[in-house]
Amino acid sequence: MAADPAPWPDGGERAIPAAGLLGELAALGPYFAVEVHPPGSPLCPPWHPLGELTGALAARIGEVRERLAATAGCAAADVGFRVAASVAQLGLCARLLSPVLGAAAIGWALPVDTAQARWIPALGGPFRLSLPELPPPGPATPEAACRGLLAGPVEQITRAVEAMAVSPQVLWGNVASAVNGAATMITKARPGLGASAAGAATAMLRYPALTGTYRGSPGAGFRRRNCCLIYRLSPPGTARYCGDCVLVPHPVP
Repeated sequence: MAADPAPWPDGGERAIPAAGLLGELAALGPYFAVEVHPPGSPLCPPWHPLGELTGALAARIGEVRERLAATAGCAAADVGFRVAASVAQLGLCARLLSPVLGAAAIGWALPVDTAQARWIPALGGPFRLSLPELPPPGPATPEAACRGLLAGPVEQITRAVEAMAVSPQVLWGNVASAVNGAATMITKARPGLGASAAGAATAMLRYPALTGTYRGSPGAGFRRRNCCLIYRLSPPGTARYCGDCVLVPHPVP
């Protein structure tokens, strides 16, 4: 295997073929795996255009609400709408951010063109994501790809959920948590990429909307300054919190 790259963004892109990138991403875990399709090829079920995602958010949140209720053993009406919306937005953003951050850690710019990207809107884990045939390394930088994703699909999803009466502090905190979580998963899967993953995550966390949503730095010292609301799903007296939650005095597993 080729040597791991220098910490991004100081290091350049790696001279590996696109097929090699797909394999390296898949090896990081299911949240990082992507598929490819020829640009302009016919759209066949069960694939859906990623560009239509924001218009389908209400239905997606309703499905997540029902899934959470089934897991908790209660009626869907007992799961707060804001809780389901936060969980849905966090999952969507984490799925989109992970492969782009993984590619950046490897040293590759992976753009996500919502006009051509496709997804299968399934629940119960990371959904399948397909991008047009990957471009070879060129003038685009990993930093530009990361910022383009944040300013594009991630911001569109976040603004749409915010319009449904969910706090933007919660939602952008979810994005920051997703960035840190992806960097953590990369480091666990390939410790040699730890420095470049942390560098890529740190660069992403400089995005203006993420300022003030966390403290510390990517890794064990990362803590968000707000809560994703998932703790509200716990039965009374048994609240459980995420590892980076603001509601507990010390990080938990």
